[in-house]
Amino acid sequence: MSEVSRRDAIALTDALTDAGMGVGANRVFSAARALFNFALEREIIETTPFLRLKPPLAETSRDRVLTDAEVRLVWLAADRIGYPFGPFVQLLLLTAQRRDEVARMTLSEIGEGDLWLLPAPRTKNSREHLVPLSPVARSILDGLPRISGRPGYVLTTDGTTAASNFAKNKAKLDGAMLSIARADAAAAGRDPDGVELKPWRLHDLRRTASTGMAKGGVPIHVVEAVLNHASGTVSGVAAIYNRYQYLAEKRTALESWAGHVSALAAESL
Repeated sequence: MSEVSRRDAIALTDALTDAGMGVGANRVFSAARALFNFALEREIIETTPFLRLKPPLAETSRDRVLTDAEVRLVWLAADRIGYPFGPFVQLLLLTAQRRDEVARMTLSEIGEGDLWLLPAPRTKNSREHLVPLSPVARSILDGLPRISGRPGYVLTTDGTTAASNFAKNKAKLDGAMLSIARADAAAAGRDPDGVELKPWRLHDLRRTASTGMAKGGVPIHVVEAVLNHASGTVSGVAAIYNRYQYLAEKRTALESWAGHVSALAAESL
């Protein structure tokens, strides 16, 4: 790694762009930069060739937040399509955690209680994260089939691989949402064929949950704690303290948000 020069890093970014990879070029760049930053932190190398280099392409920040009506449709559609993708989507919405963190959740992480312990290797910032499970989330988890397998995945169909096929299952979810929305329109005397849904991504559920908590009066530092956005490096006793910091506040925030989502799901339009 120490032989990789800044010129090599620039050549990599140029090659990715020339290959027409689009946003994918940024993802490769970010992964390579993270690898060298890790080596730098561990003193494997003395400097990183990615120092002050920017991703090859500028990206537009997404700010899509689902409306209450859309949240209701997501929840009902998730109920309709069932296991494993339906509960997966509902847990994304209730916990506000990242897609792969939820998809690869294991039985050992959630135990039998009301806390989900995400180990450091599974989080984006490599920091252990405690997620309080609302009664609604715990009820969903308790109702899932237990499919045995060495990894112990919660959301799995064969016991060996975690929930996946996100694009295919998201399309199925969108179809169920549209079907429900058109049935609502017909029941209200409107033209169901005129109903259309705005595009959205799974990650938008995380943003929707954080925005919903903030609108509900949750302080921004607590929302950030729920999202595991804390920065900096801690260890030892400080790390243990940090793990439990704002735990009660996070629980109150997530339970209030779950109550809001449940109320929306119960509405009949």
